[in-house]
Amino acid sequence: MLTVLNPLNRDQPFPDISEALDEPNGLLAVGGCLSPVRLENAYRHGIFPWFGEGEPILWWSPDPRMILLPAELRVSRSLRKCLRNGGFSYSFDEAFEPVLEACAAPRSDTNGTWITREIRDAYREFHRLGYAHSFECWHGGQLAGGLYGVGIGRVFYGESMFHRVSNASKAALVFAVESLQRWGYELIDCQLHTSHLESLGAREIPRKEFIRLLRSHCNRPVSPDAWRREGAPA
Repeated sequence: MLTVLNPLNRDQPFPDISEALDEPNGLLAVGGCLSPVRLENAYRHGIFPWFGEGEPILWWSPDPRMILLPAELRVSRSLRKCLRNGGFSYSFDEAFEPVLEACAAPRSDTNGTWITREIRDAYREFHRLGYAHSFECWHGGQLAGGLYGVGIGRVFYGESMFHRVSNASKAALVFAVESLQRWGYELIDCQLHTSHLESLGAREIPRKEFIRLLRSHCNRPVSPDAWRREGAPA
């Protein structure tokens, strides 16, 4: 039986992740809310929301878990050449809203989006509170690609990425990983396997190992320079 969360009790604890279903892989609970308190609690315990328009909030903790250790980022020679010569420039937290909306836009290979209006509203607030962040890739002065996710302690939880120019999402990811590593992040959660992420060095690990890493890194602070844009007040 799935645990049904009370939407009026944002402090209600999640069930132990060992109770997550095998099929569909990782489904743990249903309902609740997307308050900042609820979201932070979820991420700290290796849980994330994922549901479609018109569905109740669904909470997941799949096994295995796709992760990327910043030091294991793998950039092919062809991609590195593209990064040098592609005319890209980069930023972070300068266009969170446009990145979020672009990630939510329907893709050519899908009929809808899991980044519902409810999700977007929740992560805008999470961004305002300093938890959710974006990385942007620009080309010709236009937003060409990017990604957004959540930073807690030394863990960055990737949520979604998009591109409008070939290789722009990969370029944004490389910029993100190299920035996160410089700031002291130890772990990037990629949630589920994709060949795209695997090509860049991501790999699957057992969920229990992922939880062990969270316990080790979530409460450790990163560099004071993290998320500080040039010219922004200290």
